[in-house]
Amino acid sequence: MMNWWISCLILKVLLKLCTGTRVHVVPGSTLELPCLPYHTEFSSLTNSWKFNGDDIVSMDSYACSVTDPEQNVELRTTYSIFVDSLVSFTLLVAEGGNARFPCNFPSAQEGKGNALWFKETTGNNKNIILTRADGTMSADDRATLLYPEDPDQTMSLKEVSMKDQGLYHCDSPDGVKLSIITLVVISAPTSPPHSCDGFTTAWEECEGDHDHSRITASVLRESMTEFSFKLYSVFKDSNPHNNLLYSPLSISGALTHLLLGARNTTREALEGALSLPPMFHCVHSEMKRLRENLSHSVEIASQIYFNTQFDLSKSFLKQSAEFYDSEPVKLKENSEENVQIINSWVAEKTKNKITELVKSVSEQTQLMLLSAVSFNGMWIIKFNEKPAKSYFTKLNGDMIPVPALRNDDFQGSMVYVSELKAQVMRFELTGNNSLYILLPQTHKASDLVQVESRLTDVAVRQMIDQVKEASPQRIQVTLPQIKLKVEQDMNVMMKKLGLFSLFERANLCGLYAEEPLVLDEAKHKAFLALTEKGVEAAAVTSLGYSRSSLSFSALRPFILLLWSDTAQVPLFIGRVTEP
Repeated sequence: MMNWWISCLILKVLLKLCTGTRVHVVPGSTLELPCLPYHTEFSSLTNSWKFNGDDIVSMDSYACSVTDPEQNVELRTTYSIFVDSLVSFTLLVAEGGNARFPCNFPSAQEGKGNALWFKETTGNNKNIILTRADGTMSADDRATLLYPEDPDQTMSLKEVSMKDQGLYHCDSPDGVKLSIITLVVISAPTSPPHSCDGFTTAWEECEGDHDHSRITASVLRESMTEFSFKLYSVFKDSNPHNNLLYSPLSISGALTHLLLGARNTTREALEGALSLPPMFHCVHSEMKRLRENLSHSVEIASQIYFNTQFDLSKSFLKQSAEFYDSEPVKLKENSEENVQIINSWVAEKTKNKITELVKSVSEQTQLMLLSAVSFNGMWIIKFNEKPAKSYFTKLNGDMIPVPALRNDDFQGSMVYVSELKAQVMRFELTGNNSLYILLPQTHKASDLVQVESRLTDVAVRQMIDQVKEASPQRIQVTLPQIKLKVEQDMNVMMKKLGLFSLFERANLCGLYAEEPLVLDEAKHKAFLALTEKGVEAAAVTSLGYSRSSLSFSALRPFILLLWSDTAQVPLFIGRVTEP
């Protein structure tokens, strides 16, 4: 779409004629920009091009000017160039399967509503398949956006047939083309009846000596840390400007418990999502040992609730008790009674930090897998008993009053980690745990995003080593007193980790062999309080400057990491944008 305008200005008897054009192109295309959009008597004069007054690059504002010194006239044309992130490919899906059409907003398009999906019909006409830009849905209820609140605007089309073949477009709300996908539907052979033959045996034993045990513990530790920050990369984009909190320990506990009953491709998918090596037999025995090692400061619990019509595998029940200290419980026929039973269990295991996980339990619910984590740690170096009044600067620059924890003579380790572009300080807690606070350079969202983009398992381990090697200093410390309670969308997270089979036709033959099970819902709630006494945290998952500075003031958005120095794994990870 072109917007033309002409304005005239007489200044020192020099006449300027200006026009402006908005142009959209796709990567790799050739773009021709005429200096003058039409032929005039000035076409033969020398012209000059500028990009925002500087060198020419691919996108932004280009200006061309033509000057006639004899007539004191200057003609200027401005083009605003936008390079659209167009993706184009062919998608092959078997008849009866589910098609997933990828589409992603570039950063400049985020926050403008949802993508518009079209299917081309004869004559190059477009029919809207699905749109959420104005909150409406299409007539075809097979089409859904997998992540409507996310920059990832992937569309899922269930149970495709031959008539669904064709060309699909994904456009931004303001008309920018994001992806063009050709769907080819191939004939699928008749699906064999459900069978668990060969998949009902118990999970393999973990064999090995003491040295082997040290190796397997290291494997789980590295896998869990990698998984923890894989989760962060998913959760941070869902709500980029809000508080974020989750317990990777709780989420991995739920998924490894489910892994106990997973077989074949579902097992492979779960191992991949959890960053575990294939056929890692010792995962469950190592999870048990991890729970025992952390028992002095962290309470980890798992529970399974299942439909009254099911009889779970005896080997699964036995190994659940052995590895996860869990005795699966049959659901009642009354929804209200089930809600009370589940929420009571959650409240007990989180020491009443989280008192409600579910509001209703459908009669069709086949399986609920819960994992809870509760943590309570006291500061080794105390803060003033009476919180001070202070102000926290939000991402948009607004300042809000907050109670603050202060210690003007704190002996602690603080470093500037250049790899993360953040100032990092460690706060020791009882139970051999530590709280790390990562402070971006300013309160601005761009600086927070810069730190988050660099947050990987490798970078965090290097950060921890760097902080521990630093000599303690006398530092004036100010922290906001916070109390976070955040729920994460586990369904979105698991799909982004490639666990689609859990919601479609999972192979959980090690858990229940009679028919395929489908995961109905997955939730994760986390709680964390930062007070003058220490750190309190809980979570439950259902299947969420320079070195020379002598002050550390976390009165602007920051990232927090609650770390077990005993197990060398993250317990909680969060982002505070508004205490």
